[in-house]
Amino acid sequence: MTAGIARGDADDPYSGEEYDFLPLRLPRDVSRVTAAMRLAIEAEFGGWELSRVRLYTDGSRRVLLRRRRTKTSGLLPPDATKGL
Repeated sequence: MTAGIARGDADDPYSGEEYDFLPLRLPRDVSRVTAAMRLAIEAEFGGWELSRVRLYTDGSRRVLLRRRRTKTSGLLPPDATKGL
């Protein structure tokens, strides 16, 4: 038996049952300041918080944002936000 938290545990914050996730890929030409501003905007207006950041050797970043799932999450049809 291995140590650690098994996926799907009620105590696991990354189980996906309580959170919506938003993966972002930031190219290497995006500066730290620009990346921080973009993430701050997502946090301020979208209610997202930083979950993980992975920096690759080529300089690009993979960012995973999360927010607590609410009763109203996913109620809009997929095309409701087109053109925004």
